[in-house]
Amino acid sequence: MLTLSSLTKSFAGMRALVDVDLDVRVGEVHALVGQNGSGKSTLIKVLAGYHGADEGATAVFDGDQIDLSAVAATRHSGLRFVHQDLGLILQMSAMDNMALRGGFARGLGRRIDWKGQEQITGALLARFDADLDIRAPLAEATPIQRTIVAITLALAGWTGGRGLLVLDEPTAVLPHTEVNRLLEIVREVRASGTSVLYVSHRLDEVFEIADRVTVLRDGRQIATRAAAELDTQSLAELMVGSEVDAHYRATYPADRDSRVGFRARDLHGKYLQGTSFEVHVGEVLGLAGLPGSGVEEIPLVVAGVHSGKVTGQVQFPQLGGGWVDASAPARPTTPIVPSDRSGQGVIAQMSVKENLSLSALGRLRSRRALSAKREDGLVARWFSNVNIKASSPEASIMSLSGGNQQKVVLARCMAVEPQVLVLAEPTAGVDVGTRQSIYELVAERAREGLAVVVTSTDAADLIALCHRVLVVNKGVVVSELVGGQVTEHELLWRMEEVAVA
Repeated sequence: MLTLSSLTKSFAGMRALVDVDLDVRVGEVHALVGQNGSGKSTLIKVLAGYHGADEGATAVFDGDQIDLSAVAATRHSGLRFVHQDLGLILQMSAMDNMALRGGFARGLGRRIDWKGQEQITGALLARFDADLDIRAPLAEATPIQRTIVAITLALAGWTGGRGLLVLDEPTAVLPHTEVNRLLEIVREVRASGTSVLYVSHRLDEVFEIADRVTVLRDGRQIATRAAAELDTQSLAELMVGSEVDAHYRATYPADRDSRVGFRARDLHGKYLQGTSFEVHVGEVLGLAGLPGSGVEEIPLVVAGVHSGKVTGQVQFPQLGGGWVDASAPARPTTPIVPSDRSGQGVIAQMSVKENLSLSALGRLRSRRALSAKREDGLVARWFSNVNIKASSPEASIMSLSGGNQQKVVLARCMAVEPQVLVLAEPTAGVDVGTRQSIYELVAERAREGLAVVVTSTDAADLIALCHRVLVVNKGVVVSELVGGQVTEHELLWRMEEVAVA
């Protein structure tokens, strides 16, 4: 279906792709994997016409030669894409975003038929059973809802047959229930004879859906293998180039500190209906739940950045204070790694250095002015601590891969030496090697006394990091898992059992 040969792409003298060869067969799901910065997204953007390839690259799509050297509005009608950044206009509604792709429904006099457009949008989203106000700006939607809209857009009008659907990290922040539905759709597409190029850092998905796998490392093709010839460990080692623990699980001292780092009491919000919990010093506490359970609100309340109406009380015992209103303007706040990295985690107009040091500016003053020497020292230290890969600290944050952007956000939070840290979707869109380094960094800080609250739609995050996980449903904590109980089977069973109940 698709053959790429000698694909090279350079940016300002640095080669992001080097002589990559790739072929995707008719009716197969072909997984493209590699660490952050390995060149996966660059390859897809070249294929889509967003970037032009260096001279010498060739491509044949369904028998037709494609000129990869030129930037093009579209390469071929048989190519469909869901990009990692989704490509949505967040100021507009789901209905308007879909109309921009497929055109507005028209009535008499060619006027827009708004009722008809609403019906079309609702019908397209129905296959995902999306709980979404299709008239509200997508800026108000959750990352999960935005992902569903982007996937629906790519599949709109798809009739099946010969073609290629390219999915770049489509499940990065999807819960397992939505992941399963997406994989069902991928199987339906394959059954119709359409090929799928599937990019994911979730290796369990790769083995569940892919026929073959191509591994990129440092912009080069390392291997193309049948998925049946690999396992999680061997694939992880091909990606990283060295031994890596694909089943990492953090260890903590047996005599865990009983002091409390943070307490929440009777929290109420959009979904929260009286949630209470506490996290201890030196503990990584996990919070799990299905979409709409209220678990998405908890990180924002703990961090003190919830934008809606919230009632209830919070307490930071280590600061010596008592209970304060959760929404009080003067209440203590704590750093948060947000679930929406592109929208809330990084400032696109700033450099890597500026994004990293932003929260620590108060510590970097010298005679009321920012000390460039102190800032450079802080940035250099955290570049080393979390192994950030960038051409320089002055480079644009948007020039970094998603995993390295995540490291910058995490370093910014750590740089203020917090007593409580909040992580929402800490490894979304992050490769297996970077994932393990994030786990190790968080576990190390927890062993030093940091209290950490983690929410994630990826059970692997909770299993790797947490000794204790609270399951949330209908706005309250309904179950607690401790130690050996924290397994994927137990997590998913508890979440689904309480949701049905």
